[in-house]
Amino acid sequence: MTPLKNLTIKKFNEGLVKKDFSAAEIADAFLREISRKDGEIGAYLSINEEGALREAEAVDASLAKGEKIGPFAGVPIAIKDNILIKGLRATAASKILENYTASYDAGIIKKLKNERAVFLGKTNMDEFAMGSSTENSAFKMTKNPHDNERVPGGSSGGSAAAVAADLAVAALGSDTGGSIREPAAFCGVVGLKPTYGAVSRSGLIAMASSLDQIGPITKTVQDSALLFNAIRGQDALDATSTEIPGSENYIRELLDPDLKKIKDLVIGIPGEYFPEELDETTKKSIDVTIKTVQSLGVKFKKISLPNTRYALSCYYIIMPAEVSSNLARFDGIRYGRKTEGVQPATNLKDIYFKTRGEGFGNEAKRRIILGTFVLSSGYYDSYYKKAQQVRRLIKNDFENALKEVDAIMTPVTPGPAFKIGEKTEDPLTMYLSDIFTIPANLAGLPAVSIPVREKKEGLPIGFQLIGKAWREPDILGLGFYYEKTTAPELYEN
Repeated sequence: MTPLKNLTIKKFNEGLVKKDFSAAEIADAFLREISRKDGEIGAYLSINEEGALREAEAVDASLAKGEKIGPFAGVPIAIKDNILIKGLRATAASKILENYTASYDAGIIKKLKNERAVFLGKTNMDEFAMGSSTENSAFKMTKNPHDNERVPGGSSGGSAAAVAADLAVAALGSDTGGSIREPAAFCGVVGLKPTYGAVSRSGLIAMASSLDQIGPITKTVQDSALLFNAIRGQDALDATSTEIPGSENYIRELLDPDLKKIKDLVIGIPGEYFPEELDETTKKSIDVTIKTVQSLGVKFKKISLPNTRYALSCYYIIMPAEVSSNLARFDGIRYGRKTEGVQPATNLKDIYFKTRGEGFGNEAKRRIILGTFVLSSGYYDSYYKKAQQVRRLIKNDFENALKEVDAIMTPVTPGPAFKIGEKTEDPLTMYLSDIFTIPANLAGLPAVSIPVREKKEGLPIGFQLIGKAWREPDILGLGFYYEKTTAPELYEN
C-alpha cells in the first residue's frame, strides 16, 4: 500500500496503472485519515464518503476491463466549499447558506467528473472567501498542519491544510486577492492563481466577479500544471472565460517544460515588494531562493512597479463594491435560511433584516456596508471610479515591466503564518497580509506561490512568480525546474 504522504497526482496515476494499489484502497485510506486527523486540523466542512468510494470503485472496474484511464481517474481531490457539486452542500462557510444543496455542477467540476476524479469533500474557508486566515468561517476553525496554534491562511485555508496534512492528493481553491497563494505559502504547498478568464467561474459562489479566479493547490508544481490543464478553457456559462491562445503549443509547454527555454527567462525583482518592514526570515529566504535560481542560469533584473503602493487601497474599494452587488441575492428566502429570533417577521423588509442580520458574519457585513457606501450616490465617482482608474495604472505598470522581463519574483506574504487570534481584532492589519498578492488580481495576471525548498526548519515560507497574461508555462516551468533541483525527492517514486 502506497503511503499517503507526498502522494502526488503523477505518482497516484502511475501506481494505479501498474496496479500497485486500487483507487478504492487509496480513497478509503484518505477517508480514514480524515476521520483520524481532521478533528484536530478542521480542513473539511463536509465529507463525500459514499460518492468518493462509488467513483473510486467505478474507476477500478474500468481498469479491470482493460479500459484506458486518464491522468485524473480516481485521484482524491478536496473542493473549496464555494464551488458547487450537484447534490452536495455548498455553504461558502456562511450561516445564510447553511442548508443550501447545489442543484448543478460548477464548470470545472463537470470537467473533473469527465476526468473521473474522486471528490473527498468540501473544505473550510473564510465566509464567502472574505479573509486571510480562515478564522471568518461560520462553522469551525482550521489550523495550520505545521503548527496548530497558527492559521492556515485564507480564504482557501481548508484546501491548503488538507493538501499539507496529506488529507487529499490535491485541492481546488479560489483567489480574489491572494486566497490561494497566501494559504499555500503558510502551509508549505503550491498554489496557482491562473490568468483571469483562463478557468471558468460558472458555479463559483461569487465574491468579486472581476477578481475571482479558481485554481489548484497541490504538493508539487508539476501537479499544479496537470490540474490547471484539466480545468482550464472556455465555458459557455461564463462569458469572461476564454480558450487560451495557441492552445496546442501552450499545453506542450505547460506539461513538458523546455529546460533551455526556462534558462533563457529573465526574472524581474521589483524594489517595491521588498520594503524595510518585510519580515527578516522571509527576506533571507527569498534572497536564498534568488541565488539558487541564479545558479541555475536564470537571469535577474531590477524593475519598478511604482503604483503597487496603491494596490491595497484600490482593492478594498473595488472588492467590497462587487461584494455588495453579488451578496444582494442572499436574502435568506431563496436558499432556505430561517430566522432564529423569537419575534416573527411581519413584512418583507423585516424578513431581510432578520435573515441577513443573523446569516452574515461580521466580516461579510463590514464589506457589504463598505461596498454599498462606495457605490452610493455622491461617492461613486470619488471612490469606485477613482479606484478603477488606479487599477488601470497598476495594470500599466505590469505591462511595461513585462516588456523587459518574462516574469516577476516577489514574496507571497510579509511573514510566515501568524497565530490564531493575533489579527482578528484589527481588520487593517489582517488586510495587509495580502499586500503582495492583490496586485496580480487587479492586473488579471497568473501568479504562483511555491514553497522555499532550501528552508529546512521552522514555518513554511513561499515565494511568488507573476507571469505575463496566458503565460502560466513560464512561471510553472521555472517553478518545476527549481523544485527538481532543490527537492528532487518530490519527483522520486
